[in-house]
Amino acid sequence: MNEEIMVVAKNLKRIFEFGETEVHALGGVDLSIKKGEFAIILGPSGAGKTTLLNMIGGIDRPTEGDVIVDSDVITEYSLDQLNSYRRNDVGWIFQFFNIVASLRAWENVGLALEFQGGFSKKQIKERSFELLEQVGLGGKEDRFPSQLSGGEQQRVAIARALIKKPKIIVADEPTGNLDFVTGQSIAELMLNLNRQENTTFIVVSHDLNITQYADRVFHLRMGKIEHIEEQPQNSVPKKVQEE
Repeated sequence: MNEEIMVVAKNLKRIFEFGETEVHALGGVDLSIKKGEFAIILGPSGAGKTTLLNMIGGIDRPTEGDVIVDSDVITEYSLDQLNSYRRNDVGWIFQFFNIVASLRAWENVGLALEFQGGFSKKQIKERSFELLEQVGLGGKEDRFPSQLSGGEQQRVAIARALIKKPKIIVADEPTGNLDFVTGQSIAELMLNLNRQENTTFIVVSHDLNITQYADRVFHLRMGKIEHIEEQPQNSVPKKVQEE
């Protein structure tokens, strides 16, 4: 990890209106995340974690404030620019995997390149197989999601997020739908890939057990960063183990 800044949030506010009621999901968040960092945003349900992630991932716009990614102010982007940013620069990992039941593992991974365009089916398949091998699913490329465990499905989702070589990967409760052992395995896998690829990971969670993998933990409560916890430098990645 170097000292170059990849993501900056400046006085980020998000207010949702429900009739005459206002919900202040973010109340002025300031943070910066370094290139190649493995950052965890930790907080209880309702703290504003997913809202913050949606701002960084370009899914939603703030009511006030700016998000800067790799020196570009994405909050000033047009709709077309935002679509391009989401398609090319951001890899998403979700709690419930969000993979397509009717597609094989490698086809799910390859979807990200299909959306980007400019790749032949042969190129997509070869790259998908490479990524599945990298996340410990070599030999299971042709299996459908119903033939994979929950942890294996999340590995497919991680491979899909990585395949387009994004600037950042954002993960929304990636271990929240998994048992403790599988969750730890997924957290370790993400750290390994973070170190191998030097890709910035921003993970939101309420799970204290995975904070051991972070470079820094941003504690979010009631829409504000309460404090930032510096973690000891994590070691060189271990070999990814199959479940």
